[in-house]
Amino acid sequence: MITQFLEELPEGMSTPDFTRKPIALTIQEGKNAVFKAIVVGTPTPTVTWGRANGEILFHPSVCEQKYDEASHEHTLEFPKVSPDDADTYKCFAANEYGRAVCTVVLNVIEVGFSKTKELQKQQAEGDFSLCSKADGTREEKPMENEDKVWEILLSADKKDYERICAEYNITDFRGMLKKLNEMKKEREEEIAEFVSHISTLKHIEVSDEDCATFELDMDLKDPSSKIFLYKDGVMVPFTKEESEDPKHSLKQVGKKYIFTIKKLAKDDAGLYSVDVEGVNVFSTDFKVPEVDFAVKIQEVKAEERQDALFQCVLTGPMTEVKWYGKSAPLSNGEKHEITVSEDKLIHKLIVRDCLPLDAGIYAAVAGIKSCNAWLIVEADKDAAGKGKKAAQKFTVNTPESKVCDLQCPPRFIVPLKMHTAPQGYECYMSCAIKGDPTPHVTWLRNNISLNTNTNYFISNTCGVCSLLILTVGPKDTGEYKIVAENSLGRAECSTKLTVRGESSTSFPLTSFNFAHALA
Repeated sequence: MITQFLEELPEGMSTPDFTRKPIALTIQEGKNAVFKAIVVGTPTPTVTWGRANGEILFHPSVCEQKYDEASHEHTLEFPKVSPDDADTYKCFAANEYGRAVCTVVLNVIEVGFSKTKELQKQQAEGDFSLCSKADGTREEKPMENEDKVWEILLSADKKDYERICAEYNITDFRGMLKKLNEMKKEREEEIAEFVSHISTLKHIEVSDEDCATFELDMDLKDPSSKIFLYKDGVMVPFTKEESEDPKHSLKQVGKKYIFTIKKLAKDDAGLYSVDVEGVNVFSTDFKVPEVDFAVKIQEVKAEERQDALFQCVLTGPMTEVKWYGKSAPLSNGEKHEITVSEDKLIHKLIVRDCLPLDAGIYAAVAGIKSCNAWLIVEADKDAAGKGKKAAQKFTVNTPESKVCDLQCPPRFIVPLKMHTAPQGYECYMSCAIKGDPTPHVTWLRNNISLNTNTNYFISNTCGVCSLLILTVGPKDTGEYKIVAENSLGRAECSTKLTVRGESSTSFPLTSFNFAHALA
């Protein structure tokens, strides 16, 4: 089906269309399954895949979407197809003038339980539910690693699944997804008994005030329902925020529940879970990296309309630290520039074009450690330049000019690649050579020069040397070598061409594909 977005298309533009549609497959479980499609359209369409019963979770062990620039094929590949993959799939090709959709069916033949499926079956029969007491609260006991990873996955975003599996050595990704979907359905049914709506799950995050918070929006069916907080499966007492200096506290603003952990220490790391009447509704994993500040940020004074720089050095590498300006989190943008050194130890914050309202306390947070310092913005003393960005002065040191000798012996900057071509088809091989003076190039097959052989098309354009065989035959099998020589030296590169089989169909070389081959 093709949908055109405009009544009349601009000259030279076109809606997407399929020149090759994917073919329906019936394939045995565990085998490789591939759908292929070729699309045309101007401008070039964007291709995506979907399935009738929901979105596709792309993962190397489940399925991958690929594009081959040489053949212009868009593919959807299942390395080891499973019964869960059986469905109707859709290929979408879209550009700004229209969209084309093509459907295809994947049928999977089940062949019984493999070792992996036996393991999945054992896992499915295992009890991953949370233990409960008679009064509805969870049993207080340290969590097993297996329980912990499932609770983390139940509250995690899909984009984090792969990272979590790698962290906890889960190799059966497909089995994990199947079990997780089953557990989510069971959990949703349990939650629905006490909660009518839950959303905006914000995982634990450290602020610049030596505390960590996590929050969720929750609409309880019964406002008097009991809420419990656990750390690694052990109940943690908490108080209302009005209490004096609590370690763990809960603040409720309408339907928003905000949990806070103060006076952070290393032993605060762990899996925090929120239960309503014994049913887990949210979990978040709090990790405390072994890092501190070797050099803390220092007070900075900047004149109005100039830039200010804060810099800190860590005791260990860290991908990023969190920056705060007057207790508000900062991010990369036009006003603030956040950078980190290659060794992940030096972190910088630049406040651009400082104004009086930018003055205040700025903080850097690394793990559970933080440091802060003042930014003092001094008023512009130049009345004429008031409100204008100060001109920055630059000194340019020009090195002495030297005579540059660009001459060099030949060398290959892109070597020849190995080739395997079907009999009866064309074969194109190329490489790139650099040298001054311009090298003389000779092609050889099995050490016999091909430069005067009319069966081969040889070209050399700006150092890109190519050889085209129009119709490959058994005689073309062998070692191909290219030799480049100039007055300063000589370089050579070789490859092998393997000719296989006979093609069932002969394709004559048209002016189009010949021009494409030489391109």
